[in-house]
Amino acid sequence: MDVIEEGKAVIWSKHDPEEYRKWVLEKKNRSLQDKTMSIKDAISKYVNNGDYLAMGGFGHVRVSMSAVYEMIRQRKNNLAMAGKTAVHDIEILVAGGCIKRVDRAYSGGHEVRGLSPAFRRAAENSEIELQEWSNASFQWRFRAAAMGIPFMPTRILMGTDTFKYSAAKVVKDPFTGMKIALLPACYPDTVFIHVHRCDVYGNCQIDGITIEDIDLSRAARKLVVTTEKIIENSEIRREPWRTSIPFYYVDAVCEVPFGSHPGNMPYEYYFDEEHIGMYLKMAKTPEGAKEYVDKYVRDVSDFEEYLSLVGGVKKLAYLRRVEHLRERLRAPWAEEKDR
Repeated sequence: MDVIEEGKAVIWSKHDPEEYRKWVLEKKNRSLQDKTMSIKDAISKYVNNGDYLAMGGFGHVRVSMSAVYEMIRQRKNNLAMAGKTAVHDIEILVAGGCIKRVDRAYSGGHEVRGLSPAFRRAAENSEIELQEWSNASFQWRFRAAAMGIPFMPTRILMGTDTFKYSAAKVVKDPFTGMKIALLPACYPDTVFIHVHRCDVYGNCQIDGITIEDIDLSRAARKLVVTTEKIIENSEIRREPWRTSIPFYYVDAVCEVPFGSHPGNMPYEYYFDEEHIGMYLKMAKTPEGAKEYVDKYVRDVSDFEEYLSLVGGVKKLAYLRRVEHLRERLRAPWAEEKDR
């Protein structure tokens, strides 16, 4: 194919599809083996300095924050990250000094809550390297990797500044002669996905929208699943159609209740708006961001101690009640007295 135009960026997550296929065949454990471990052990074993990371979920919803905090505690550094819909996760990782490079689609903002202070400072001061993509292009880059092909042909990005600062290419389609954009496959070294429940082998169930997590799980070299609870394999087998991520993609299973806090876990608990707001206020200055990271991340031994620090049983019970009330009010079959 004739290359007509190409973006300025480089591919930070590049793996040859055949090399990746060989690696998966040789390295992935496809037996029904207990993969449970602590999040501390999973980070130590599966995250290396300089790795390219990706997170499941979307924005503040169903994100593996327990993994984020543990990477900071273990002082992982020089990491690259797919900022596809990254919000609080990438913000805290930047504040904790873990991130060096970001392929960004949406990152640097806290959605309706405003901008992400630490990320913005790091970007403005050239403390992190940035390349541009779109949310859709990440979806298709992960799908290309999941399919074992080197790129995905699309009709997006062309004619935009986003294309100029990406690593996409515009080529002449050999079948029609028309211009078409090629998006390089994205193979993250390590992926974290937070799910509602799974068994010890890694068969995962996700309630609600899966976002791009199905493709992302299949594109990952190493996949760490954090889960609200571990259930029996017999429960998985009773409803096999609910398994979004089968066990043979999974490397580690970590049971971490409230593992998305301060984010939302659909049908389980709501955003901790009070805590997010406190962080955003503190992080307006570098000193405040450091104070937050020290107090709530580095100076606690694990995620359970963090949950106690942010309000413990009383706060978590409140967030669970709020989410359940929200779902009842949204349901068209809710009784009038519940409205």
